[in-house]
Amino acid sequence: MPRYRDEPAAVRVYTVCDESKYLIVRNVPSLGCEEELKKLFESYGPVEECKPMDAEDCEPYTDVFFIKFSQVSNARFSKRKLDESVFLGNRIQVTYAPHFETLSDTKEKLEARRREVLGRINTTAGRREGAQVKNWISNKRGYGNASQGSSTADMVYDHVSSNKDFFPSASMNATVNLVRDKLEKIESSSKSADSLMASKKPKVDTRRRI
Repeated sequence: MPRYRDEPAAVRVYTVCDESKYLIVRNVPSLGCEEELKKLFESYGPVEECKPMDAEDCEPYTDVFFIKFSQVSNARFSKRKLDESVFLGNRIQVTYAPHFETLSDTKEKLEARRREVLGRINTTAGRREGAQVKNWISNKRGYGNASQGSSTADMVYDHVSSNKDFFPSASMNATVNLVRDKLEKIESSSKSADSLMASKKPKVDTRRRI
């Protein structure tokens, strides 16, 4: 939007309720360019419907079009890219049209946004946990800062006792304990085998030689 030098930029924020896979495109030249307009929007995702809206008020020599996308994400992307862009010499105006949604459309839109938010939260939490584990191990092994010139040969590795949690994550500690138990069983079985071999006395050949 045009603004004066001392005024802040005008910003409009859309919530999930305002967004929709239904779009209205205004200021389209009246040149019979329905196919060209559909191809333009199809470059951002599958378009299920594209038709002129004769009942809508518009400027002279312009048309208003109704566009329906398959996904809200495609409609959001196309609106961000094509709103106020130039199409056949005219600057088109793209707006959401949530009033065309059915009840199932609204429920699908809200469910898709819920999955998107949960995916972002899980991704952020996984990255944060991985960074914490990496920093914890680095501090535990005494890496120190790279500026101090520490080398791999100077690393100090602590011995982890059987009753000590090595990682801050419970699942990783459970895996470590499982591996530790298996190693202890293998070690104990090898020790018992060695002791058994040591306890056996060598046989003496008592046969009479001729």
